[in-house]
Amino acid sequence: MSRRRTAVRLAVAAGLLVGLAVAAAAVGAWWLDRQWHRPWPQGDTGRELTVEIAPGASGSAILRQLEQAGAIESARISRLQLVHWMGDPPLQAGEYRIQLPASSRDVLAKLVAGDVLTHPVTLVEGLTMRETAERLADEGFADLDQLLAEMADPARIADLDPAATSLEGYLYPDTYAFPRGVSASRVVDALVENFRRRLADLPTPQPPRPLREIVILASIVEKEARLEEERPTIAGVYANRLEIGMALYADPTIIYGLKLAGTWDGNLRRRDLEMDSPYNTYRVAGLPPTPICSPRFSSLAAAARPADVPYLYFVSRNDGSHVFARTLGEHNRNVAVWQKQYWQRRWREEREKASRDASQPGSKPPPGAPLPL
Repeated sequence: MSRRRTAVRLAVAAGLLVGLAVAAAAVGAWWLDRQWHRPWPQGDTGRELTVEIAPGASGSAILRQLEQAGAIESARISRLQLVHWMGDPPLQAGEYRIQLPASSRDVLAKLVAGDVLTHPVTLVEGLTMRETAERLADEGFADLDQLLAEMADPARIADLDPAATSLEGYLYPDTYAFPRGVSASRVVDALVENFRRRLADLPTPQPPRPLREIVILASIVEKEARLEEERPTIAGVYANRLEIGMALYADPTIIYGLKLAGTWDGNLRRRDLEMDSPYNTYRVAGLPPTPICSPRFSSLAAAARPADVPYLYFVSRNDGSHVFARTLGEHNRNVAVWQKQYWQRRWREEREKASRDASQPGSKPPPGAPLPL
């Protein structure tokens, strides 16, 4: 009997222990789940934390960093939650913005997903490939030399433009958002992918011609046009010149050639029109060998379908608009009015204003003028 009673007691004790263990596990799971969803810190609202996780940091080190920053209550508890509730996935490096209060579930989910903080950068229309790389590097997105190396490789557009020697013209101007520490390859991928997306909306070229020619023409239109409504007309002028074998006489192509040579100082001089360069469209007929900048969509659309106009010439009115002409004689008259006479009048008005200002009481004498006795 005593052995039977002992066995019963042992069985009962074992049952109690199992029950207690099950209950403890249930309580522990309930408590972990409660902590999992519990906002932290309690009573803290509207505060943001920015935490930067270094590449290669271990999961334990990341959780300790989060605890020290105040993003989670306990690194140890979060480690248990990460293992038991999420299957122990890796935590991604990067810069994170955490809105407090936040549950450990939300914080860990953000790091598992790699939901890193991004920063905007705007690449305006008309930048050259190098200017685009410099803008990105100045804003802290990748290294300049690495960006230039990626942009010098035309492999990303080989199917679009087999003759391309770089990505000049194919880096679409837009506002982008990149995380800190982003690779040059990823940045350039984003710019080219955006260009490809825009191609879907481009009208069918008329007359049909290779995309390469459209992009080169669009890049010239981008640098010449200021008004949206004039882009198709300016494209039409250049299309007419190309059709009859006339030189393009496009100043922006010469400026691009000077930039490549490292001699552009912001002023286009008459002697520059004589430079020996394939980008000198005063001396070399036809399109230049490559695009000269990154054109916007409306310039691409204008180059795809230039306006059917009778013009061969245009000159600036100095307000962003242009006067167009059919003949050289008409063009020369427009140049006389809108360049020679316009600037003569402007300079005369400026001299007269400077003279009036100098004669006002209390005005300072011009440099070099004798002082009054």
